Amino acid sequence: MEIWKSESNSASQTMLAAGCALVGLILIVGFRNFSGFGSNAMAGFLLGVLLLIIGLAGFLFSGKQTVTVDPKSQRIAVEDANRFHKKTRVIFFRDIVSVHIGYLGKKSNDVTCYFLVLKLKSGEEYSLFAPGRFYAGASDRSTVENWKQRLEKYLALQEG
Repeated sequence: MEIWKSESNSASQTMLAAGCALVGLILIVGFRNFSGFGSNAMAGFLLGVLLLIIGLAGFLFSGKQTVTVDPKSQRIAVEDANRFHKKTRVIFFRDIVSVHIGYLGKKSNDVTCYFLVLKLKSGEEYSLFAPGRFYAGASDRSTVENWKQRLEKYLALQEG
């Protein structure tokens, strides 16, 4: 079987962070003349400050995540790279007990992100194709079902 390599969409992460910072700036400017503590204008101003901080942090720390599933070496390598550092986590097939699908969001508001959850022998659960990384197809359950089936085929090779 071939190596399966997938990369997150760092441009979407950066755009979301920039949008959050922009909304924060708009709120800060719009509510800068608040009159006293406890006012609605002050709440709007503080919300703007919070969104600006979240947006700037998201912009600074957004990056690319690369997942490489290598059936030949029987391992999964997850590389996280942002502007400041690069970190790689290696998970060997033999350490994976099970794979299931997790989700983040609510179906009622149509904002749902699916991902794979690896249950490891150590008891740890590790999110593969992590939510918030904007992997293509992560909002479609059938696509993530296909990822799960593909990974389970790779894992079955080590047992056979």
